Amino acid sequence: MAAATDAVVRAIEALMRGHRLAGQPRPDIRVGLIGRGIQLSRSPAMHEREAARLGLSCAYLLIDFDLLGLGDDDLGAALDAAAALGFHGVNVTHPFKQQVLPLLDALAPDAAALGAVNTVVFGARRVGHNTDCWGFAESFRAAMPGAPLGHVALFGAGGAGSAVAYALVGLGAGRIDVVDSEAARAAALVARLSAATGATRLAVADAAAAVRDADGIVNTTPVGMAKYPGMPFPAGLLSARQWVADVIYFPAETELLRRAAALGCPTLPGIGMAIGQAARAFELFTGRAADMAAMAHHFEAAA
Repeated sequence: MAAATDAVVRAIEALMRGHRLAGQPRPDIRVGLIGRGIQLSRSPAMHEREAARLGLSCAYLLIDFDLLGLGDDDLGAALDAAAALGFHGVNVTHPFKQQVLPLLDALAPDAAALGAVNTVVFGARRVGHNTDCWGFAESFRAAMPGAPLGHVALFGAGGAGSAVAYALVGLGAGRIDVVDSEAARAAALVARLSAATGATRLAVADAAAAVRDADGIVNTTPVGMAKYPGMPFPAGLLSARQWVADVIYFPAETELLRRAAALGCPTLPGIGMAIGQAARAFELFTGRAADMAAMAHHFEAAA
């Protein structure tokens, strides 16, 4: 085993020793979240409390590359270590949803279409799934009935952006303008999603043009998180006639949502997507269906 991998194993073993179930019999479910700056995640509370509600013990660990001092090239070692230590799987978040792809044995259809993974299930093969798209679609249907979808401006072409774009196509969006600081990444999302879904009205756009003409706006960039404060575009571009969604759930009200609400725009915070994606991931990890209402209660209780 390489020294780098040894270091990652030791780091994850330390997380296991520090968990509240340490010293007790092996939990029924051992899973985790791989990402950066994830200490405020409520995923552990949602998964562990839902498991307890179903009579299972669950240890959900935060494998925070920032806190552990790991480099991006340690991602493969982290997957190897988690599998070797008996994890059932891991969730994957920023900035690894696309970087993880070549490290997997297979992709579920949703992940293959999106080119992004947020859930990896271990077994004979490591299979990547994407539960973000389902989570966003369910949240949008529940909270934004009747919202116009003729033209949507989507900010961010990373893993979350791919998932939301896929969900928007499924929800019936007529046109989706994709805005990203890396034009090549936006173009790759447009090409991939057009090929996967047959949608023809996806295009790369600049922020001003996309927002000016949009019925609705979705932010999938990290801008607005506690670690990356601000807005993904100038506030002056917003109009009261638009609806605005954000996939960020901490803080619950980003600056974008606050500015939009002040104008009277219908807004959709990232909480619903976070709950939905967790419910689907829980089912993949455990084989047991999660109750969405219960998961929402776990999420709020974790505050």
